[in-house]
Amino acid sequence: MRKFIPHLSSLKRGKMKSIIIAAPQSGSGKTTIALGLMECLKRRGLRVAPFKVGPDFIDPGYHRLVTGRPSVNLDGWMCGADFVGKTFAHHARFADIAVIEGVMGLYDGVGGVQEEGSTAEVAKITGSPVILVVDAKSQARSVAALVKGFAEFDRDVQVAGVIFNNIGSENHGRVLREAVEASCCGVKVLGCVPRDDRLHIPSRHLGLLTVEENPLPGEFLDHLAGVIRENIDLGLVWAAGTPHPERGGQIYTFDSEAAGNAGRSATVGRGKPATIAVARDEAFCFVYEDNLRLLREAGGGIVEFSPLRDERLPEGCSGIYLPGGYPEFFADALSENIAMGTAVREAIAAGMPVYAECGGFIYLTRGIRADIPEGDVQSARSEELSTGEVQAPLLGIFPVATRMLRRRKALGYREVEFSDETILGGRGTVARGHEFHYSEVEEMPAAVERAYRLRRRGTDLGPEGYRFRNCLASYVHLHFGSCPGLAPAFVASCKRYGKQKTVRAPKKR
Repeated sequence: MRKFIPHLSSLKRGKMKSIIIAAPQSGSGKTTIALGLMECLKRRGLRVAPFKVGPDFIDPGYHRLVTGRPSVNLDGWMCGADFVGKTFAHHARFADIAVIEGVMGLYDGVGGVQEEGSTAEVAKITGSPVILVVDAKSQARSVAALVKGFAEFDRDVQVAGVIFNNIGSENHGRVLREAVEASCCGVKVLGCVPRDDRLHIPSRHLGLLTVEENPLPGEFLDHLAGVIRENIDLGLVWAAGTPHPERGGQIYTFDSEAAGNAGRSATVGRGKPATIAVARDEAFCFVYEDNLRLLREAGGGIVEFSPLRDERLPEGCSGIYLPGGYPEFFADALSENIAMGTAVREAIAAGMPVYAECGGFIYLTRGIRADIPEGDVQSARSEELSTGEVQAPLLGIFPVATRMLRRRKALGYREVEFSDETILGGRGTVARGHEFHYSEVEEMPAAVERAYRLRRRGTDLGPEGYRFRNCLASYVHLHFGSCPGLAPAFVASCKRYGKQKTVRAPKKR
C-alpha cells in the first residue's frame, strides 16, 4: 500500500506543497490524523509548516510540538482573504509541505449560506486540496454518498482524497474502499485507520488538554507514526498536495490609509524596539502567533515570562500582554506567587500599557470563586461549582470575582468597535476576534470604564472592554490581523510609556 516519498534532497526548491485535513463534522479525528501525518512527513526529512483553520488555540500547540514550528491560525472571517493568503505564504515560504488542519465540518462557517470562517474558504484562498477524514464507525456503503456529496457540493473546493478513521476490520475497510472507488470519480481512498484507544488525547471543557499540560511522550508519537505508516499511503498523500510556486516570502504590511481609524496611536516611530512582556506558561497559552509576529513587525520586542514561576517582569519591559489560557486550574499557584502579582500591580499603577484577554482578564479580577479539583477535567462541565467567598485571590485590578460555570457561557465570533482612545487604537477602530469561556465575572461597577461596543453578527451586545489606567481587559481574543492598526497602536503606547518612564527616572550621580 505504501509508496516512497522522495527525500528532501530530491525535491525542487520553491515548489512547496500544501494539503488540508478536513472532515464532515467535529470529532472525526482530524487532529489525530493531522498530527500523525505531520510526524511521518517530518521523519522523512521534510520541513512541515503547520496551520489551523479558525480561532482554536489548543490544536496549534500540538502542531508545534510535533513539527518544531509555530502553528498559525487561518481565519477568513476574522482577518479576511487578503491577510489569510499573505500570512499563509509568509509562514510556509521555507517549508516543503504545509499541512492545514481544518475546523468543524469542511463547509461549516459563520452561517448557513456564507462560507466565511470555514475550512472550504481557506482551501480556496490557499489553493490547497482537501483530504477528508471520515469517521467510518457504524457505516458501510453509505460513506460513498457522504464523500460524493462533499466532493460535489462546491466544485471550487478540490476533495482529492479520503481517509477512513475508526474502521472495525480489514473487511470493513475493503467495503469502504469499494464503495468510494465505484461512486466517487477523482476522490482516492488514501487509507483506513483502525480504532485505537491508545491514540486518545484527554480533554476538558474548552477542548483537548493543552500541550503544556499534556506533552505527548515519545512512545505516543512512535505509536502514532507507526499507525499512520501502516494504514495510510503516504505516497498518495504527498501526490495529492498542490505544488505552489515560490511566493517570495510575502509579509503582511500595514496600509497607512487602512490604519487611519486607529487614530494617532497607530503612529510608530523608528528606533529601539519596545520590549513587551508576554505571559506564556501552562496558565497562559492561548495566543495567536500572528499577533506576536505583527507586534514584532511594528517594532515590539517580545520577551516571554511566566506568571506561575517568575518573580519579576522581564527587565526593561514597557508593556505587558496577558493572553488567555486556564488560570482557573492554576489559581492557587498564581495567588501564591505574590512577587509577580505585586510586580504586575505596580506596573499597572505606574501607567504601563497592559492588554489582557479572557484568561488574562480573569487574572486581573479579585479571584476565582470556583475551586476545580486537581485532575478532575470534567468538573467544570458536570457540576455547578461553589459560589461562596473567593478561594484563590488574584490581582484585583478589576473589583469583581470570576465564577466558573457548569455550562458554556459564550462561544462565537465577535466584532468590537472602540468607543474611546485606547492602547490598541482610537475611537471608531473596528476589530474582530473570538470568545469562548465557561466563566463569568460579577457585574462590573459602573465606575469602571468600558472601551468597546461588542457585536455578534450585527447584533449589539453592549459595552465591554474594561479599562483601568492603561490596562485594557476583555473576554474577547482579538486577532491583530483583523485590523492593521492594532499592533502598531500597542507598540506606540509602549514606546510612549518607555519614554515617559525614562524622563521620570532620576539621574544617577
